[in-house]
Amino acid sequence: MNWRPKLVALDVDGTVVDRDGKLPDPIRDVVGKLIKNDIRVVLATGRSWQGTRPIVDDLQLPAGPVVCSNGAVEVRYPPTEVLRSVTFDASEVVRRVLAHKPNTLVAVEEVGRGYRVSGTFPDGDLTGEMIISDVADMIAKPVTRVILRDPSSTDQEFVDMANSLGLTGCSYFIGWSAWLDIVPEGVNKGTALADVAAGLSIDPSEVLAMGDGRNDLEMLSWAGRGVALGDAPDEVKDIADHVTGRFDDGGTVEELSRWV
Repeated sequence: MNWRPKLVALDVDGTVVDRDGKLPDPIRDVVGKLIKNDIRVVLATGRSWQGTRPIVDDLQLPAGPVVCSNGAVEVRYPPTEVLRSVTFDASEVVRRVLAHKPNTLVAVEEVGRGYRVSGTFPDGDLTGEMIISDVADMIAKPVTRVILRDPSSTDQEFVDMANSLGLTGCSYFIGWSAWLDIVPEGVNKGTALADVAAGLSIDPSEVLAMGDGRNDLEMLSWAGRGVALGDAPDEVKDIADHVTGRFDDGGTVEELSRWV
C-alpha cells in the first residue's frame, strides 16, 4: 500500500485507553514512533478538555490542536487555548427527554472547569469540578454540550427514545451505556477534524481516523482511511474502510504499526 497518512486522528476511550482509563505502553510507544516520523497525531474525543489533557500529557504529544466534547470544543495545547467553542440552546431537548424519562441525570459542560450536574453521576463518568445545579438554571443559557444519563436504562432504550422523540436542532450520540451526548446541530468529530486538517493544510484523503463508538461514525466516514476497532458496534464497522482487532487484543497498535 503506497498511501500514508499525514494526520492520525484517534478516539480516546476504547481506542487509546482501556475502560479503566489506562494507557497501554505499546500504544504510547507506537504513537511516539508516528510523531518521530512527522505524522501529526490529534485526539478526537467525547471527553471534556479536563478529561483529555492527562491523555495528551501521557502520550507526550507536541503542541497542537485537540478535539473535545464530540467536536463542540477545539483546544490548542500547550499552553491551553480554546480555539473554538460552539454553543446551542438545549432547553427544549432536555425538557422533552425529562418528560419521557424523569429520573435522567443531566450535566452541562463548563469548558475549562467541569460540569454543572443535576445529581451525582456514576463514578468515572465525568471529570473536573462537579457543581450541583437546578436543571432550569443549567439550560437557561446556550451550552456547548449536554449529557443525559440514566444508570437504570440500557443503551438500546436510549437509542429507541432518541428515535421516538425525533430530536431536532442538535446532534446527538448514544454511548455504550444509557448515555445521550448532545451537541450543537451539525457538530461532530468529523466537522471539527475538517477544521483542524484545513488549518494544517492536510487533505481529508491524507487522514487516518480510528474509533470504536457511535460518536466516531462521522469522522471515520470523513477520513481518507476510517478504521473501526473490533469492539465497535456493527453500524460503526459497516462504514469503516477497515476493521482492526479488538482493543484488548492490540487492535490499535496493529493498525498504527502499519505507518511507522
